[in-house]
Amino acid sequence: MGDTMNRMVSVAAFALLLGAGCSSGSSNACDPIAQTGCDENLVCEEVVDGGTACFAPVVLRGNVFDQADDSGIGGATVVALDANRAPASTVAVTDPSGDYEIQVARQRDTDGNPQGGDVTLRADAAGYQTFPGGIRQALPIDVSSPDEEDGVLVVETPTTNVGLIALPSGAGTNQIFGNVEVPSDSTGVLVVAETTSGTPEGFTAIADRDGVYRIFNLPDGEFSVLGYAQGVNYGAQTASVSGGEEKQVDLAISSDAPGTVTGSVQIVNPGDGKGTSYILVVESTFDESLARGETPPGLRAPEGTDLIESGSWMIERVPAGSYKVLGAFENDQLVRDPDFGQGNTEIVRVDVVAGQSVEAPSFKITGSLDVISPGAEGAEEVDGNPVFSWVDDSGEDRYHIQVFDTFGELIWEDPNIPSSSGSDPEVPYAGPPLDSGMYYQFRVTSIDINDRPLSRTEDLKGVFFLP
Repeated sequence: MGDTMNRMVSVAAFALLLGAGCSSGSSNACDPIAQTGCDENLVCEEVVDGGTACFAPVVLRGNVFDQADDSGIGGATVVALDANRAPASTVAVTDPSGDYEIQVARQRDTDGNPQGGDVTLRADAAGYQTFPGGIRQALPIDVSSPDEEDGVLVVETPTTNVGLIALPSGAGTNQIFGNVEVPSDSTGVLVVAETTSGTPEGFTAIADRDGVYRIFNLPDGEFSVLGYAQGVNYGAQTASVSGGEEKQVDLAISSDAPGTVTGSVQIVNPGDGKGTSYILVVESTFDESLARGETPPGLRAPEGTDLIESGSWMIERVPAGSYKVLGAFENDQLVRDPDFGQGNTEIVRVDVVAGQSVEAPSFKITGSLDVISPGAEGAEEVDGNPVFSWVDDSGEDRYHIQVFDTFGELIWEDPNIPSSSGSDPEVPYAGPPLDSGMYYQFRVTSIDINDRPLSRTEDLKGVFFLP
């Protein structure tokens, strides 16, 4: 405890000393967007009580590695995101050993200590699944207690290391990269390259605070490249790639006004659930089997991390496009009602037109089945024969259990798990052998005597892996 306190005091004193370090002879406050007005090796940051000042930079250091053999992955891109999935850094590219360092923008208190909540990481690489992606979620990284190293405030923990899972054979090898015009009130943009033949399939990247992006693993073909940032629209560009090609595509803001999405929800039989949230997912990125996809920064109701109860909701300044509306996606003890036969329970789709307001169809939310093991509190390590357990539902006749791999492939299911008669069910895995280094998720749906689904486990729980 004493060493920790001494370190925190040392860091605070160091940061406070630098807080006055604006450029010599400058009469203006420093600019945190343009990063001007500070001496060399210092950065301009906002201060909690208002204004700006110059401080030692906060950096994250870590490694991107192959989940299967722990080897470092060079050439991967890494960006830090805030609670709204907006970039809190520029994009870093890993060195040949997989190591990276990124500077993270953080509001400071008057002592110079980083504020503003945790960040998460997104990592992309040629030949690997994006992280977070599939069933894998990013863990929060606490940046409030860095270590001072040679004039830099460093955060380096197990959560700054990212393991990636190799894509199946046959994945695309092309890349699209470029620069996006970033709005003055934004810190980044979701860039989506959509196939132009058949049903659009979207491949994504996050453009950082400087507008730089790179999309990996594209198949041969023609793509429509679009940008999504709250408050603006972008002019779409097209590009054709083949044979491992890399092509530059830059995006500019158009004059079209954004739209608004409104809706209402009914929460029935919530159990311990008190409130939930609603997000917009770009339709071309939506995975039907996993029921998830990519959300542009900020397209969440309510804003931030708060929750709301039954009733109306609104997301303003929405870019034009086609979206899926997801409710109760976060771990809030609630799920979308799985009984599609009752109406107002199917996954909702909306088309947003520039400058217009659209009302999404209403839908229902219900209390979830609570996961006991594995994966109740995050991804959990298991051996090759896991036993799945969840809190017993009331009124069920049977359960339907499914196991998916990280790519959304169903690898095992049993639709006839009998009622547990009041005790919490325990079901051993009985599918094909599980692979080391792969992530999986089990999902359970309770079903009544009339074959109506009653509830299911939450979207983000039940994730497990083999070391």
